[in-house]
Amino acid sequence: MYGTEETAARGRQMAREDMPLEKEIRFAVVGAGWIAQEAFLPAAASAANARVTALVSGSAENAMRLAAYHGIGHVIPYEEYDALMAGDEVDAVYIATPNALHADFAIRAAKAGKHVLCEKPLAASEAECEAILAAAAGSGAEVMTAYRLHTEPGTVDTMARIRAGEIGEPRVFSAIFTSLLEGDNHRRSPAMWGGPLQDVGVYCLNAARHVFGCEPEAVVAMAGPGADGDPAGVPDSVGATLMFPGGRIAQFAVSFGAETNDAWTVSGTKGSLRMDPGFRFEEPFIRALSTAEGRHRLSEFQVVDQFAGMITYFADCLLSGRRPAVGPREGLADVRVLRAIERACATGMVQRLDPFPAAGGLAPGMAQDIALTDRRLVLRPHPVG
Repeated sequence: MYGTEETAARGRQMAREDMPLEKEIRFAVVGAGWIAQEAFLPAAASAANARVTALVSGSAENAMRLAAYHGIGHVIPYEEYDALMAGDEVDAVYIATPNALHADFAIRAAKAGKHVLCEKPLAASEAECEAILAAAAGSGAEVMTAYRLHTEPGTVDTMARIRAGEIGEPRVFSAIFTSLLEGDNHRRSPAMWGGPLQDVGVYCLNAARHVFGCEPEAVVAMAGPGADGDPAGVPDSVGATLMFPGGRIAQFAVSFGAETNDAWTVSGTKGSLRMDPGFRFEEPFIRALSTAEGRHRLSEFQVVDQFAGMITYFADCLLSGRRPAVGPREGLADVRVLRAIERACATGMVQRLDPFPAAGGLAPGMAQDIALTDRRLVLRPHPVG
């Protein structure tokens, strides 16, 4: 153990230390990289039903600084992860390691009976996803992929309007999600199953699946070369077309080589809508809704803490004994399509997908309106943790 509760300074989070444990879920954060520092650790302090009680990291110096800032009592090296899982210091884990390591940490936690909130994509293969779910089924642990947009009020409201038929039957979906990602970063590492498809393309794919309320039947795709034209590296850009039942089509393009742009559009039989921006967590989402009758409505949604909302929803499910509305197979549903897109890029051929049960829809009760905090400590340069 890097440190103990006596050596960790008490931050704002410890102000809730006297709350009965049955009223909150105690999380271990696994991986102290950028997303944990920037988003999850600050958000956990805003969730009334959860707190972080352990931090698992390969960087002792960074971990101790973060623990002191956030009032985290236990700081653990990766080598002591199983001992932490065997103890009673935590109820659940949030896994924020590079993609290729998700399954290992998730399976070990689930086998120990700890609930799992895992960053997307859930794992690097369908087989790994199935192994996570099997481990959870064996112990009774819950598994939820960290799709923060599933509790974001603007997204939940928009999906509800689509399901209610405000634009008729959705027929065509399109999305773009790009950002410049330079330098040595695990999100560009082939060994860590990095790339724009896995990192940001999963948002586009997940949105399309929920817009249509079913699973794709086939995909075609193309990918560009890696950074600086390296054909063996992670592609800078990927474009994919997905065929859904009933001839409905979704298309998206993602890139690590273009300035930030994130938006999605749905065209239906009675109208269309556009969310721009529609995926990131730093800016307010703006929705433009147009109908065949010529009505146009522009809605701007307040910025909320998407991570705090996700934490609050998951913790509430665990405390109340109910399964998350979008169930544990949601992560598998995306991974099977991501892998099909990769095969399509590699072969240049259409990839057919076996039938797969449709995911549950985003229920209005999932939306969480929690204010964004400005209290965070971001340490650089240690992107992996």
